[in-house]
Amino acid sequence: MGIIIRWWGHACFELIYGGISLTIDPHDGASIGIKRPGALSDYVIMSHDHFDHNAYRVVLKEGGKYLLMATSINTLGPFRVKGIETFHDKERGRRRGRNVAYVIEVPDGVKVFHAGDLGHILSPDQVREVGSPHIAMLPIGGTFTIDYEEAIKVFEALGSKVLIPMHYWVKGVNLPLYPVERLIERVSSSISIYLLDGNEVEASLKNGVLAVTSKYSCKEAHSGRIYERCEPDIRERAIVILKLG
Repeated sequence: MGIIIRWWGHACFELIYGGISLTIDPHDGASIGIKRPGALSDYVIMSHDHFDHNAYRVVLKEGGKYLLMATSINTLGPFRVKGIETFHDKERGRRRGRNVAYVIEVPDGVKVFHAGDLGHILSPDQVREVGSPHIAMLPIGGTFTIDYEEAIKVFEALGSKVLIPMHYWVKGVNLPLYPVERLIERVSSSISIYLLDGNEVEASLKNGVLAVTSKYSCKEAHSGRIYERCEPDIRERAIVILKLG
């Protein structure tokens, strides 16, 4: 059994394990200029209380549970959720406040890090607290968060196998953010970049080794090679860029 990861735009991701759904940082769509998330979740967690991250009513099932800026360890169905105190800016929150980043672990051992609106490079202590997540979801759009240059530094510090960028400009978004092309231009050919033709991947551990697959096709940005069913080569590291439907 693997964990399904779906991107609903901006910083909103839905994680599904064993049929149980957890959504992180939901928006309402209209407020930022894109489609409303299609998730309907048992659980919702939010990194902070800004309008483009806190629309839990949009995605939460009746009777579901939500957490806002929870820095303790919580068990939500099959998900073990650890919140880590960070800041929304480089001035220890004096400009934009606190931000809680989350490490989500599922029973098969896959760990996913969602940085929320991280506004600074992680300190060595924070890197140790995060641990070594297999997958890092990091903002790259700048203005309100770290940008693509800083995201690469965080990715390297964490030692994650896969970076899934988020919180960047796509068509319709009414926020002043960098587009994902800035990240693609910045990254050397030593890191493979997979442009997925869809918003979903599945991750699992096989004999302790991370495997990522998708029902969608993808293109490797540097070589131009197209894979009809995407299976990124993550023996070293890789960037997987999801596409909104």
